[in-house]
Parts: sequence; C-alpha cells; structure tokens
Amino acid sequence: MDREPKRVGRPPVHTEGYTKATVILFNKQIVFLDRLAADIRHNTGAAITRSEIIRILIDLLVGSGVDLTAAKTEEDLRACLKARLQI
Repeated sequence: MDREPKRVGRPPVHTEGYTKATVILFNKQIVFLDRLAADIRHNTGAAITRSEIIRILIDLLVGSGVDLTAAKTEEDLRACLKARLQI
C-alpha cells in the first residue's frame, strides 16, 4: 500500500507558477495593507493577505493598458498613474 508523503504547511492555493519575491515597502504602506485586510475580514469574514492585495493591484495595472515605459523615476510612475486614474 503506497502512501503519498504528508505535506507540511498550508496546502498550495495557486493555479499558476509563482516566485517568492521580497520587496521593500514603507511602514505606511504595510499599515495600509494590514488595515485593509483587517477591514475586509471584519466586514466579510474573508481572510485576504497582503500578497493577494498586491497581486490584484499588479494584475489590474497589467490589464489597464497604461504605458509606464517612459518613466524614469518613481515620481514619474506616480504622476502617470495619477493622471490616468484622475486623482
């Protein structure tokens, strides 16, 4: 009788390949992500992670059609996105 080895940790939830990445965020950005995740959990009972929020934001940017290739600085990126989002 063959048994599959028992996996340690959380079960995989991704349906496509992924790479673990480390990024530097400002404290205020971490606080925002944590508060958003906590508010979502409080309002809906759903547990959403920082990573899920960041992945969704990136996916939306990819699908937006916004061309950021002329940006030379973080401020250029910010200005382009603010203009596109009209904020």
